[in-house]
Amino acid sequence: MQRPARLGVTGGIGSGKSTFAAMLGDCGAAVIDADAIARSVTDSGGTAIGAIRSAFGAEYIDDKGALDRARMRALVFADAQAKERLETIVHPLVGSAVAQAAEHAMQAGNRLIVFDIPLLTESPRWARQLDAVLVVDCSESTQVMRVQARSGLTEDTVRAIMAAQSSRSTRRAAADFVVYNDGLSLSDLQTIARRIASMFGL
Repeated sequence: MQRPARLGVTGGIGSGKSTFAAMLGDCGAAVIDADAIARSVTDSGGTAIGAIRSAFGAEYIDDKGALDRARMRALVFADAQAKERLETIVHPLVGSAVAQAAEHAMQAGNRLIVFDIPLLTESPRWARQLDAVLVVDCSESTQVMRVQARSGLTEDTVRAIMAAQSSRSTRRAAADFVVYNDGLSLSDLQTIARRIASMFGL
């Protein structure tokens, strides 16, 4: 069985990376969404909930039994050690689920596996698992505008999230491909996605 190519897709919040990853999926790639997996392990009944309750207390679990994301977001922005404790719980579970999904995609005969990873450049473990990295980039003002439009967060909150992520220059330095998603229509983005997909035999 031929080993599929493994492409990491990343970008700052509001960059459009998940939209672009989905477009690669439309071209025939298998897409593994690390963020969605992280949400599932911290959702009601998720595999991380028991350890989070033990480490942080019941007040960080909401009425439905899921992680109280707003409360935890405020804590990890204010306390770097809390952020590390949360990552120690969540990251191994996400890594295991990602590896399992990649194995399924390989067994299904996919030629390209796209890993949609928000914090790819923040963690050295991903580089060893990927053949190439694609960064979806845009201006910081565009990031703020998009995130506020979709989530209603304040500008200060959005900028705090951005500050906790890698800088644009750090992401671009790690990239084999950069897609500048400023002023592009969805049609433009689809054309670029098809071009990238074709480079991987799709």
